[in-house]
Amino acid sequence: MTPIRVLSAGLGNMGRSHALAYHENPGFEIIGLVNRSKVPVPEGLEGYEILPSFHEALAELKPELCSINTYSDSHAEYAIAAMEAGAHVFVEKPLATTVADAERVVACARANGRKLIVGYILRHHPSWMRLIAEARKLGGPYVFRMNLNQQSSGATWATHKALLQTTPPIVDCGVHYVDVMCQITDAKPVEVRGMGLRLSDEIRPDMYNYGHLQVLFDDGSLGWYEAAWGPMISETAFFVKDVMSPNGSVSIVMDPNAKSDDIDTHTKTAVIRLHNAATGPDGKFLSPDEDLRMAGEPGHQELCDREQAFVLKAIREDVDLSRHMDDAVQSLRICLAADESVRTGQPVKL
Repeated sequence: MTPIRVLSAGLGNMGRSHALAYHENPGFEIIGLVNRSKVPVPEGLEGYEILPSFHEALAELKPELCSINTYSDSHAEYAIAAMEAGAHVFVEKPLATTVADAERVVACARANGRKLIVGYILRHHPSWMRLIAEARKLGGPYVFRMNLNQQSSGATWATHKALLQTTPPIVDCGVHYVDVMCQITDAKPVEVRGMGLRLSDEIRPDMYNYGHLQVLFDDGSLGWYEAAWGPMISETAFFVKDVMSPNGSVSIVMDPNAKSDDIDTHTKTAVIRLHNAATGPDGKFLSPDEDLRMAGEPGHQELCDREQAFVLKAIREDVDLSRHMDDAVQSLRICLAADESVRTGQPVKL
């Protein structure tokens, strides 16, 4: 088939990786890259022109797909402009910075018959898919314990400070793991609580780089998620992914030598540990814990390749993305409610 003509905006970590995925996939043809300034690009992307204005590039190049990997505050505007111009859209998470904007983007996709895919990269990771499936087998209600803290310095801390201009970590990263919670339990979220603390004078006075949220579901399930960025953040227990139910638990056991600033660490699972709570007449467990060693896991770039292969499939095979879009709005709604709770000191009813 004729390759899909793609305009890719944003050349940060995720933007470069997605652009490389388009470059390597014969189903796509990159017709332009967008970034406000000229930046070094990895091997493979040197031959593409870098344009400074998304709207001008959209009008001039008329892409069939726009890939939006810019800062969060431009996601909704760019996505709507692209779909109204006739393009399908891939947009990095979070979908928007407000629930109203996220709902506007989804409504625009439906009104224009365009595909809208949000960058929930863990949905394309075989080990995370296995973890979700094993947790669902246990049955609820569930306790979700999750975090992803990042001890960042140098260029990574500079990137985090730029993100913190608009989005706290519990929103930027939280949507991933709240999405995992919602995939495991089909229950509705009913209440969200949040707390946060500004741990650096290098960020805005009204922003915080440590955050913790709690979400309660209508089946009794509950979960917490913790996220923090900065040079002061501890490497101890920075990666917790744990699901418990009356029937047992499913946990990711992280390599003890892993570092929080390694981007591949954010998605690798190493070992999934299954624990069965069943006991015999003597009160002892009927079966030992089982460790699933997830050999041959995809790295960060391969995950981006898989994600963009799904984008291609969604467009060419007219995949129904209704649930995908609704889930993206729901996870964002929960994380933004947590941010509201941080700022007001009050729980938020959904």
